[in-house]
Amino acid sequence: MLFNWRLFAVNHQKISSLHINNICCCKRRASLERLKPHLPLGRNYSSLPGVIGNDIKSLHSIISPPIAKIRNIGIMAHIDAGKTTTTERILYYSGYTRSLGDVDDGDTVTDFMAQERERGITIQSAAVTFDWKGYRVNLIDTPGHVDFTLEVERCLRVLDGAVAVFDASAGVEAQTLTVWKQADKYNIPRICFLNKMDKTGASFKYAVESIREKLKAKPLLLQLPIGEAKTFKGLVDVISKEKLLWNPSSDDGKDFERKPLLELIDPELLKETTEARNALIEQVADLDDEFADLVLGEFSENFDLLPAEKLQTAIHRVTVAQTAVPVLCGSALKNKGIQPLLDAITMYLPSPEERNYEFLQWYKSDLCALAFKVLHDKQRGPLVFMRIYSGTVKPQLAIHNINGNCTERISRLLLPFADQHVEIPSLTAGNIALTVGLKHTATGDTIVSSKSSALAAAHRAKREGEKKHGKNNEAERLLLAGVEIPEPVFFCTIEPPSVAKQPELDHALKCLQREDPSLKVKLDPDSGQTVLCGMGELHIEIIHDRIKREYGLETYLGPLQVAYRETILNTVRATDTLDRTLGDKRHLVTIELEASPTETSSVMPVIENAENVSEDRLKVFQEAIENGIHSACLQGPLLGSPVQDVAITLHSLIVLPGTSTTMISACVSRCVQKALKKADKQVLEPLMNLEVTVTREYLSPVLADLAQRRGNIQEIQTRQDNKVVVGFVPLAEIMGYSTVLRTITSGSATFALELSSYQAMNPQDQRTLLSQRSGFAKGF
Repeated sequence: MLFNWRLFAVNHQKISSLHINNICCCKRRASLERLKPHLPLGRNYSSLPGVIGNDIKSLHSIISPPIAKIRNIGIMAHIDAGKTTTTERILYYSGYTRSLGDVDDGDTVTDFMAQERERGITIQSAAVTFDWKGYRVNLIDTPGHVDFTLEVERCLRVLDGAVAVFDASAGVEAQTLTVWKQADKYNIPRICFLNKMDKTGASFKYAVESIREKLKAKPLLLQLPIGEAKTFKGLVDVISKEKLLWNPSSDDGKDFERKPLLELIDPELLKETTEARNALIEQVADLDDEFADLVLGEFSENFDLLPAEKLQTAIHRVTVAQTAVPVLCGSALKNKGIQPLLDAITMYLPSPEERNYEFLQWYKSDLCALAFKVLHDKQRGPLVFMRIYSGTVKPQLAIHNINGNCTERISRLLLPFADQHVEIPSLTAGNIALTVGLKHTATGDTIVSSKSSALAAAHRAKREGEKKHGKNNEAERLLLAGVEIPEPVFFCTIEPPSVAKQPELDHALKCLQREDPSLKVKLDPDSGQTVLCGMGELHIEIIHDRIKREYGLETYLGPLQVAYRETILNTVRATDTLDRTLGDKRHLVTIELEASPTETSSVMPVIENAENVSEDRLKVFQEAIENGIHSACLQGPLLGSPVQDVAITLHSLIVLPGTSTTMISACVSRCVQKALKKADKQVLEPLMNLEVTVTREYLSPVLADLAQRRGNIQEIQTRQDNKVVVGFVPLAEIMGYSTVLRTITSGSATFALELSSYQAMNPQDQRTLLSQRSGFAKGF
């Protein structure tokens, strides 16, 4: 079969046999061999992206498509809206898989981790490359669970467009709001896909209204459903006034037909579609001046005469400008509506050249890329995903990492296909590449071709900056913005099975930290234990599971602790003197400072100088003073938790000439701690936004349970047949909540959590916490 396939390619496509051998057949064989151990029997993959049966596409177009034909998109949504199933159908209809994967069966392409398949959730974002009607699409399936919100953030950073998937029976849910805000942050154009139109309680009208009200977006209805819930059987294309009906006897949804709506057959549907089309034209005309001129000129009398292409072009412009969002609908699980969604992705979402990146002007045609994700592979070592903004990436290319100030060499270049990869000879601007061989590059690093290239770009930026603003801060823009790492809220100790295994555990945690920047690992200075800090119970549970499966270590976790903070309630002064002689040198520091609460919330201490203190004289010691204050605020006097919302004012500092900066820092730190101990102290606890979706019959037990957890209910909304409880709950009270909620609602309720803020504990709860902690300490 391999021989026949190769012969066919050589004879009919006139591609050199050497090129075919090297790029296709070897990869095909290797790809199939790699798939065998990883995937369940019966899962069929295409051998190579672009090769479907005997239809061999041009290899040149697969490797290096024109930039206008590239789409870098992400699939984002709330948990269980159907992101992974939608991705699975997209791959099937574009010819990259030969059978339909199912989340419940654990055989999807993008959920390839063992934990993802067991739990039926997405944990890591997965990149997939495929072609659709001459377009190259780099698609990333992102997680919906709040514990993995950083995964969504770092992927959105490098995308040009996104598909927001909604459950048509629920509309906008808690995590939908979070991912929508993240997309707003990076100015990403979006398309909305109302999934699960076949689900009981599905309502197209309700879902559209929730997009309009909760997301403050302007929905453009490009499709209307034919039927809802059990009666859902197809769609109406509003632009072309055609109905799309899927063949009920077709198992895979490939079989569907487009029919024009006729007055004789579908009078009601035609009337509704005409009204929707006219409303759509008016909406777009309000948002796009060029289209408004066209409509008011040639087609003001009869909108029916307006060509579909003109309307589609205008919709593309308003989508890219983010003044409105196209809305489509379907059912990924029932294989309806995915092909039109693919058409919409290529038609309405922008290509890389339509996105304006200011930093590109400094690099000209030199390489500029951003490393946005690192995976650790046992065979290949670290795999670095990078978005190429300008220039070309090739194997054996030496690159310069601006953040790490180091030079590395890319050994191999791969095209990502979930957990399987195809080797390629080069990739150009606008693409997402997977590189092997970069040992020191981490998430958020800016990659350029050489140090001299970076200096030349810095020089251009500086020169331009001086022209425009008379200052040179433009040079700082050379570094592409990485992602903000959220503060962890849960922590626990982790221990290896024996002391001899500690180096192995350290190595595993180092690899996992490089993959997942939201995981923090620190050493407890008192006990010498390793402490894991994560974004939630599930996050730490997954890390623990991965250490066992991927690194073969049976580790032990201590009890989960909540990341509390501390603050002070009144203003206090303190003085301190450090007088020490080391060898023949005397070090003498005397300091007086004041600690006071700040009105605005601030994680870092606010450092000020009193009026009588000369700032010029203190410039020499500024860094030592700041280091001392910051180290003192890392551990508060009550629980040893970080101190926030505090201002430190320096009133006097006397330093004997020749005193080391280390001694100054030590004295400042001791004086700040003295002040914090004298003040009235307050524990701050993390407060979570909670949204519970529950049926009416179980509402009372859910509310009673939340009352016991110190929950503060803000409102109870009605969503179709369900009730949605919205409120705040302290994080300490929510541990193990998923199990309790499943028990009291017979598994019918769902909930979403998100960190809201830190708030002061009431005196009684604080006393209880402190007595528990002191008892815990005595027990040790």
